[in-house]
Amino acid sequence: MFQKILIANRGEIAVRIIRACQEMNIKTVAVYSTADKDALHMQLADEAVCIGPSKANESYLNIHNILSAAVLTGAEAIHPGFGFLSENSTFAAMCEEVNVAFIGPKKEVIDQMGNKSNARDMMKKADVPVVPGSDHAITEFKDVKEMVDEIGMPVIIKAVAGGGGKGMRMVFEEKDLEAKFLQAQSESKAAFDDDRMYVERIITPAKHIEVQILADHFGNVIHLGERDCSLQRNHQKILEEAPSPTLSEETRQRICQSAVDAAETVGYENAGTIEFLVDTDENFYFMEMNTRIQVEHPITEMITAFDIVKEQIRIASGERLSITQDDVTLTGHAIECRINAENPLFNFAPSPGNIDFLNIPSGGLGLRVDTAMFAGSVIPPYYDAMVAKVITHGNTRDEAISKMKRALNEMVIEGIQTNLDFHIDLLHDEHFRNGRYTTDTLSQVIIPDWLKSKEANG
Repeated sequence: MFQKILIANRGEIAVRIIRACQEMNIKTVAVYSTADKDALHMQLADEAVCIGPSKANESYLNIHNILSAAVLTGAEAIHPGFGFLSENSTFAAMCEEVNVAFIGPKKEVIDQMGNKSNARDMMKKADVPVVPGSDHAITEFKDVKEMVDEIGMPVIIKAVAGGGGKGMRMVFEEKDLEAKFLQAQSESKAAFDDDRMYVERIITPAKHIEVQILADHFGNVIHLGERDCSLQRNHQKILEEAPSPTLSEETRQRICQSAVDAAETVGYENAGTIEFLVDTDENFYFMEMNTRIQVEHPITEMITAFDIVKEQIRIASGERLSITQDDVTLTGHAIECRINAENPLFNFAPSPGNIDFLNIPSGGLGLRVDTAMFAGSVIPPYYDAMVAKVITHGNTRDEAISKMKRALNEMVIEGIQTNLDFHIDLLHDEHFRNGRYTTDTLSQVIIPDWLKSKEANG
């Protein structure tokens, strides 16, 4: 087992990983930018190293500085968390070159699954259903037109190297096809230095269902059930729950087995997530694989009573999976609300600033709050807007919802604008309550109705 791990991240996920390491008696090294000089993650770690200025590309994306910090402090492994360098194959390879373990899959697998076109090919080999679309990367509009003539409209244009909604455009009318393609391609080139695109038929209405998998170096692969991540705005998840409130048990078993088959086919190791679209007839289609820990991993931990981060560390150190599929039991229901520093009334505009007063709901069975906030802390403008995750667990979905309502009503964050009140209203929305929402429901129905109600009430 590792004696010391460097966490190449910030915010709540860095705090989450540090706490797991502390419980495993592993020393930790935090890295921080000048904007995070007083951040919680650097205060909790055994050591902390400044890796650069505020901007992410000069600090949290600075591979040289992070690896230098690892070598300088004698860290044996690096946990990348999510975002930043977590799915950067070059970073994974360079960790290996300096004899530091990368807590994640191998470079080759990151490359393979990070390339959306290659990932589709691998899923076909695994007999996992894929969305109708292009089988190779596209750089010319004429190829887009040919593909649309074959699969029909509407379509979604995606960057081969994309992620986080960048380099992505949905097209519902053919007259908009060329302009949307050029916009997505330009965005992809700017964000990833890669102008290769691919085209898929839009499955709508659809549920966004993802399956958590774990795999070790010995070929053992298991799943920890599925999560429903359909409540999204601009392809960014707002609220997640596990298990899905509407998926049949038969489809649940099939989709989870497909995820295991996919991971086995690509020779996956460590924690990962296979994401699917599920249509109204419960046909499911592979969408992508995330080769890292997910923001929403706590809801899976709540329904399985299993620590995914600790298992990541054990796997990376060379141990076998500590459990088998037969050991996995899904109990009750869990919900996660992402609390962001943003103003929903002004198109969810970011709201960085100082936390003047903070009350975090901390009591009660089945409640967990993952955050790096504290009274007096600063939410800088340079990074992701998420400041906390509130997670509840109940024996039933209704119980989990009731606990979440109670928790959010107790939570107070002063000094910045947040989407806290929006989440409280969302929990009362009929589309959420019946569980039959899709990936379109939040942006096309819930948010417009919510804004109208706010205008009506002044």
